[in-house]
Amino acid sequence: MLKENQKLDIEYILKDLDKYVPQRTGWTWREEIKDLQMGPFKYSNCSSPLKESVALPSAKYFNNIDPQPGPVITTEIASGRFEDDIRRMRMAAHHGADHLMVIRTAGQSHFDGLIEGTPQGIGGVPITRKQIRAQRKALDFIEEEVGRPINYHSYVSGVAGPEVAVMFAEEGINGAHQDPQYNVLYRNINMIRSFVDACEAKNIMAFANMAQIDGAHNANATAREAWKVMPELMVQHALNSIFSYEVGIRKDNICLSTVPPTAPPAPCIKMDLPYAVALRDLFDEYKMRAQMNTKYMESSTREATVTHVLNLLTSVLTRADIQSTITPDEGRNVPWHMYNIEACDTAKQALVGMDGLMDMIQLKNEGELRENARELKERAVLYMEEIIEAGGYFEAVEQGFFVDSGNYPERNGDGISRKIRGGVGAGTVYERDEDYLAPVTAHFGYNNVAQYDETCVDTPSKLIDGCTFEDHSKIIYIDELDDFDNVNVRLKENEEFRNSTKIKPEMEWCADGTVMLTMMLPTDARTAEFAAIEFAKKMNLEEVEVIHREVMHSAEGTRIELKGKVPFSVDLDELVIPEEPVVLTDEEIREDIENNPMKIVAATVGEDEHSVGLREIIDIKHGGIERFGIECHYLGTSVPVEKLVDAAIELNADAILASTIISHDDIHYKNMKKLHEYCVEKGIRDKIMIVCGGTQVTPEIAVEQGIDAGFGRNSKGINVATFLVEKRRELQKSEGEC
Repeated sequence: MLKENQKLDIEYILKDLDKYVPQRTGWTWREEIKDLQMGPFKYSNCSSPLKESVALPSAKYFNNIDPQPGPVITTEIASGRFEDDIRRMRMAAHHGADHLMVIRTAGQSHFDGLIEGTPQGIGGVPITRKQIRAQRKALDFIEEEVGRPINYHSYVSGVAGPEVAVMFAEEGINGAHQDPQYNVLYRNINMIRSFVDACEAKNIMAFANMAQIDGAHNANATAREAWKVMPELMVQHALNSIFSYEVGIRKDNICLSTVPPTAPPAPCIKMDLPYAVALRDLFDEYKMRAQMNTKYMESSTREATVTHVLNLLTSVLTRADIQSTITPDEGRNVPWHMYNIEACDTAKQALVGMDGLMDMIQLKNEGELRENARELKERAVLYMEEIIEAGGYFEAVEQGFFVDSGNYPERNGDGISRKIRGGVGAGTVYERDEDYLAPVTAHFGYNNVAQYDETCVDTPSKLIDGCTFEDHSKIIYIDELDDFDNVNVRLKENEEFRNSTKIKPEMEWCADGTVMLTMMLPTDARTAEFAAIEFAKKMNLEEVEVIHREVMHSAEGTRIELKGKVPFSVDLDELVIPEEPVVLTDEEIREDIENNPMKIVAATVGEDEHSVGLREIIDIKHGGIERFGIECHYLGTSVPVEKLVDAAIELNADAILASTIISHDDIHYKNMKKLHEYCVEKGIRDKIMIVCGGTQVTPEIAVEQGIDAGFGRNSKGINVATFLVEKRRELQKSEGEC
């Protein structure tokens, strides 16, 4: 059981992994709750709330409610070190993700077998049995913590696809990508091998009740002009969906990986919405996994986030059962914790913000939207007919039909062409011998069990007293194979930061020391980039790299974002941390003021013309003390101390608020002292509260001058209101005792 204020203990997760058995299998959809009441709001299309979660920042004004949208929310995990990704999984789950998609390390689809141990990955995590067990075990605890099942996901593709599918079924993986077209088009794995392997893999996924996501979106990401491949995307979806269904996967576990095909500055809704409508018309029996467009993504987090929100609008206007999230660092190749979390929050905020939208509007049934959707469907049908005329899918691939950037039926001749008898694994598919025997569960095709025991035809693994799907103890578990590239070595290297009070900044891995800086430099982009690197080096940052540059104006300046590493740590035990000011709740302050009204007078005193800070403490617009019902009389700037005190007497005020910013010749000291002394002279000092504030004011300075309280930088209205309420209670208590 995880404790809220305790870090995940990675070493505990790794302990006894050889004995671990997954607690659950199969995919889980969210439980939708109609008319969900949370705080002051009612939601139409949200799902069950979490037991523990991290709400959006502004939720603090609404008792930290955290409504969860209807679709499953995805985040992609890909740091290269699975042990750090476990921590990211926990953070993502608390921010609303329940589909954690672990990206494989670069090139793993070319491996012709399973890999073991836990090496560090590049461009993703090496998918191994130990890595999967550790993360699935961690998710068992995280599920209990947040109170919701979490779907764990990876990839069943490549030369070792069936072996991977077996391992996934054994280890409780809940969802996976499986699309033989991905193997053929993007990995040049032999077509025959890919489709035969897919039969086995899909059959195993069906047995394990895993959700399958296809790979059609890769055409969008690969084509020269992505928006022109919409008819092909639908054809690829059709091919894999019906193939999967015929092999045995339920339609409600088949998910189309649909991607809006445009990017800024295209009129994205105008172009993307007809495609989304057409797709859902043709494939209404299947699930939709809405992924974001990353084809044209640059390194601007703002641009990526806006693209994300516009894509989310398309999802809400049509349908998304799984909502993937975009990490705005895609264009930077910096897979940082915080961007996974921001992406989850963006999806959560946008989807909840659009809750009930389709109850209020309706997509037109005639006009441009439906005409364009119909045209796309017609193009897709014609595309499929041409594939049949060409002799089938294999022939069409060999002729370069796919990922051609022409708007079908146009052809630009830039499609991907593969040879039917070529590619990786060519010639490795063999007919089964007559006496072939496969006494295992979820095996595709003929396995010749009947000649040994006719009663075992439907349960062939009975012949061997259960295979690894029934008897987990039969799984051969290999811990580590490499003495140097393994999780134990990595944990040893950062042990100091896991088991002591020392910390370093981190963005990707424990104590990696990485920080990000943003700066505006008044020069061109090229010059700004190298100037920024020099600035960072002079700040003693190491391994400095510019990750984003954006011209604000060709002559006026460039915005630069860079990353680097700090070469030092901080010991928390050596930090001097002032006590955090305790504030009353809004409700408690309002109740006090309602029961016992309060009146204050306020001004900037002496010859001081500064007013902004004081107005932010007072004005309701800025969250000032007016919002609690305190009656405020503002006298302006450059108000003599005597006038401020006289006004307090005339109005019978409970308190005086004085702002004093100027500090030349210690005038702020003198004005505070003068304010106290004049109240004494007028005989009201024991009847009135005096509060002073300013950038150079501290509580200690104010009290030394006879003032009740001082408020400096970063003080807010609630801090002042809390003091006024508590100080008045203290005075009233003293009077009562007298």
